[in-house]
Order: sequence, then C-alpha cells, then structure tokens
Amino acid sequence: MNIFVAGLSYQINDADLKELFEEYGEITSAKIITDRETRRSKGYGFVEMADEDGQRAIEELNGAEYDGRTLSVSEARPRTEGDYPRGNRGGGNRGGYGNRERRY
Repeated sequence: MNIFVAGLSYQINDADLKELFEEYGEITSAKIITDRETRRSKGYGFVEMADEDGQRAIEELNGAEYDGRTLSVSEARPRTEGDYPRGNRGGGNRGGYGNRERRY
C-alpha cells in the first residue's frame, strides 16, 4: 500500500518518516518530497508498506500531531495525466510568439 502523508514539518527527513511508521509494520520505502531547486522539503511524503499494516497506520496517524504539526494521512491515489507539475514546459496558450520572428 502506498500512503500519502501531508502536514509534515520541513525538518523531517526520510529516516524520521520511516521511524514514525515502523511501529505499524515493515516499511518498504519512506520518501519525503523535496523541491528540485532548493532541495527543501515540501512538507509531504510517501510511505510504502503492507496493506493491512498501512490501513492501521492511516487510521491511527490521520489527524495525529507529530513534531508540532497535524498530519493528514491517506492512501495515495495514482497520478493522472492532469496531476503532473506544469513547470517550464512552454507557454501553453498564452498568445506568445514562441520561437517565431515578430512581425510588425
């Protein structure tokens, strides 16, 4: 089961996240999501563990306080095409000229 964890303190690292969930069962992976440019935590992450253990962890940790913040814990939903970050993938339909020469 892939678990989404939001509301994390920005000082939490992968090891801290893993330690938080170890009480509920064996952890396959624990990953804090970071900003590509600054490498700072975005305040959320993902934990993978067995379904039965994961369900118990979700029930007990959702709404719990950890490191001074209230956690939001749920089963992660698979990404859909619309979920991917936009980033610098072009201007979309903003009326720009792109690489064409401007004509006056």
